[in-house]
Amino acid sequence: MTRILCCITFAAAFMLLGINIALAESSNSYFNEGYEKHLHGDLSGALKLYSKAIDKNPAFAMAYQMRGAAEQHLKQYTQAINDYTMVINCGEPYFKAVGYYNRGVVKNMSGNYAEAISDFSLAIELDKRLATAFFHRGIARSKTGDLPGRLEDFRQAAKLGDTNAENWLNTYIPDWRQIPLPSPTPATPSSTGSPQ
Repeated sequence: MTRILCCITFAAAFMLLGINIALAESSNSYFNEGYEKHLHGDLSGALKLYSKAIDKNPAFAMAYQMRGAAEQHLKQYTQAINDYTMVINCGEPYFKAVGYYNRGVVKNMSGNYAEAISDFSLAIELDKRLATAFFHRGIARSKTGDLPGRLEDFRQAAKLGDTNAENWLNTYIPDWRQIPLPSPTPATPSSTGSPQ
């Protein structure tokens, strides 16, 4: 009897493994087909296939990322923000940084500058070398009237190799390299978790 139960358990495990492999293969297949359509400009077709990939694998961060990119291109900002939020929720740290960055770009595009600044800051916290996050946060800061913040972010973006930031600085503030960077704000005891 124990032997029969053991055989049934192994058979069930192999069946589940086969189902999981089939699901993974079909979600990847849908994603790959969607990506091909995306590359050829068929964004509606790509959206449908990315959605099928997500239906098969609800934690498929790259499918959310690419569906968000297609929605962003189609100016479906609410849907794009939702998909970039799913990238943040499903992804590894790199995917999270990209999700925050892309969500910030969409918020910038839709005029929600304060939330965009927050998203860019979170992206930078996860990836301090993400030059475009500094650049776009600088744009959002400019829109909120934080011109010193814009300058600081553009300088950091240029330092990290962002040519857009460097070109802007060279055009409007030619001596930007000579202006000292502000000192980092010292941590307060409450922000470090130390006793007060």
